[in-house]
Order: sequence, then C-alpha cells, then structure tokens
Amino acid sequence: MTEILASIRDLGVRYDDAMALAGIDLDILLGERLAIIGESGSGKSTLALAVAGLLPDEAACTGKIKWPRLGHAPQPGRDIGFLFQDAGPSFNPVLTIGEQIAEVARHHLELGWGEAYEYTLHLLERVRMPEPHRALHAYPHQFSGGQRQRLAIAAAIAARPRLLIADEPTSALDTVVQAQIIGLLDGLIREAGMTLLFITHDIALASGFADRIAVFHDGRIVEAGNASRVLARPQAGYTARLLASHIDLDTPPLVSGYPA
Repeated sequence: MTEILASIRDLGVRYDDAMALAGIDLDILLGERLAIIGESGSGKSTLALAVAGLLPDEAACTGKIKWPRLGHAPQPGRDIGFLFQDAGPSFNPVLTIGEQIAEVARHHLELGWGEAYEYTLHLLERVRMPEPHRALHAYPHQFSGGQRQRLAIAAAIAARPRLLIADEPTSALDTVVQAQIIGLLDGLIREAGMTLLFITHDIALASGFADRIAVFHDGRIVEAGNASRVLARPQAGYTARLLASHIDLDTPPLVSGYPA
C-alpha cells in the first residue's frame, strides 16, 4: 500500500470576500507525480501555496493538512522545494549562482562553504547546465529563461526535499525548452525518489508523466484519479471539455519521451 506524504482534508482558503478553495480533500502519495490541472483562477496555485505553508497573511485558511510520513510540520526549503513560474525573482541579482545555491546547502545540510560549493557544482551538473564551472560564478541575468529555470530547479532540490512543488514552471518558455525542462524534472524526481506536485493549466503537458491528475474548477476538485483513466474516460463534463480544448486523444502524449 502506498504511503501518504500529505493528507489534505476540507481545505478552504479565502481572500477577503473571495473564496479561492473550498472543501478540498486530497492525498499526496509518497513518490508519486501528481498533476493539479485547472484554468487561471481555479485555485490550483493557492493549493500549492497552502501545501508549502506560503499563503500570504491576508489569506484565511480552514481545514487540515497533515504530514503522517514526516511526523511534523514541514519546513519550506528543507522538506518542500518550490519551483515558481518565473525563475528570475527567485534569485538575488547581486549574488552569484554559486553563492545562492551553496547558502541553501549550508543552511539546511550544515555543510561548510567548500563542501557546499562542491555540492552546488554537482547540482549544476545534474540539471545539465552548460559549463557548470562558469555558471557557478555567474549572475542570474547572464542566463536565458530556460537556463534560469534549470538553476531554479537546482536551488529547489538543494536541500533534498521530500516534496517538490512546481507551479507552472514552463509556461513562460517556448515549446522546445518546455519539453527539455519537463524531461529534466521527470528524470530528477525518479532518480531521487521525490514526490512531485505539478501545477499547470495545460492538461496535455502533464499527460505523459503524471501518475495521478486532480482537476480544479472554481476552487473545487471536480475530478481526481489515475492519469490514464482521467485522460481516457473523464467522469466530469468539465474535464471532458478541458481535454477537448487542449489535446487530441488520438495522438500520443505530448510529453512522453522528451529529452532532458
């Protein structure tokens, strides 16, 4: 039986008079790749922030999120890595990439500076950065959007988190780079045995690598289940319409087999 990493029960999030999430019941299973699908405003990014403990102060939250596998409330950055849509703001523009990622390793893994820099170089190699030695001493503005997203992945996994949350991590990239980043994420998750919570508005993007899919609409889950079942036999009319508008089900999955 698959173990539960996080158990979400009756989760609700409100911003002033606007309800962002209501009655969310969802388990995140250890080692799985769970895709949260929905249009803009469906509540999927709010769910990601709630799971990561990063909701803004003005958000009123009800319900429970329990972590039976951890046995304690998760520490963002240590137990949970977060990958944002735009990698640029994730980095300090006046510090080198090496300084920033090495600091994560020093803080969470208690490494010395020398060990942290060696570890950072290893991470840059794992995310397949061109010229990793040069990247170590370069600044964020010296990289392309796709390269910055690779660097953000390295930073997000630096503390060896149990859960990686990727919130629309490829929506600002062209289709070729998008495919490369998805392939990279998929490989890293499998290699490290991490759990992935992948947020996207594009059901086609998740069709080739998600184990399970949860479809959000107006702050609620309208359908959830095994990815192949949801894609082949959607139970909710909204899911069927979402599928029809995004992918041709007679074609192969759009992500499967993409190189990293």
